[in-house]
Amino acid sequence: MNLDRAVEGWGVLERAVDLARRGTPFVLATVVWREGPSSGQHGSRAIYTATGEIHGWIGGACAEPVFKREAVKTLEAGSPRLLALGANDRFGDLPDGTMAVEMSCQSEGALQIYLEPVISMPHLVIIGDSPMAQTLCEQASQLDWNVELVGGPDFSEGLLSSHSIVVVATQGHGDEDIVVAALKASPAYVGVVASAKRGEVIRSFLAQSFDETELDALRVPAGLNLGSTTHKEMAVAILADLVQRRAAGEFAAAIQIDLPKVETAIDPICGMTVDAVDTSHPLDVGDMTYYFCCSGCRAAFGSQQGV
Repeated sequence: MNLDRAVEGWGVLERAVDLARRGTPFVLATVVWREGPSSGQHGSRAIYTATGEIHGWIGGACAEPVFKREAVKTLEAGSPRLLALGANDRFGDLPDGTMAVEMSCQSEGALQIYLEPVISMPHLVIIGDSPMAQTLCEQASQLDWNVELVGGPDFSEGLLSSHSIVVVATQGHGDEDIVVAALKASPAYVGVVASAKRGEVIRSFLAQSFDETELDALRVPAGLNLGSTTHKEMAVAILADLVQRRAAGEFAAAIQIDLPKVETAIDPICGMTVDAVDTSHPLDVGDMTYYFCCSGCRAAFGSQQGV
């Protein structure tokens, strides 16, 4: 067993857990087959996020650009895919549905990479230590939601992302300050457990610091109006409202791929699709600019063209 690789893979999985907990969408890639020479090894893992961050290692300079492009497509589609990279004659019979991308790398290696989009369950942060807060935490956990229960003094906006759902159940103990901190993180939803009269006071206070657009995520009182209820019944009313909103698509905004659009070009030597950027070994021939996967292909083409 390669312990270094096992430790490296564990770090990728720890990062995946953190991203999933925060509700951040990403693709988890795993090398499931290789034919050497190739820098990607069996079991090599990497994460690619919608903002273009890579964690881990999936392959070298030939494989990485293709992996990035296909990872974006996987996120957009929201369904897993098997990606085959290498010369066509290296694969044999591929499983149905495999996306084969020709990659004539000088190493002549080949890879099959399983790309799995991770679109996380809701990230619910409950602030407070009342029986209602405890019950809500237990109920939401039964739905496999990512739930965090924190006391008012322990809460900070750093716990939240734009995908988070926040329920403030401090019930009069610093409500306003906690809601202000939560709204600054621009979460998907902020609900406050309070009476309608208390809710008017909170909204009036917040209106001094936030405009109406910034308060769109605020719901006070939180939950369905079921009339007079016990604390545990109130937890049911809040969770039912959140489930209803999620089913209606309120918490399921389309995944935002926050990456610049990059033109691509075909390497005239190996046929690989490469990004048309300065790092892709550009070569001007006449009034044309060619791009290459590596300096070797660039040199070979330059020799052919006499430049």
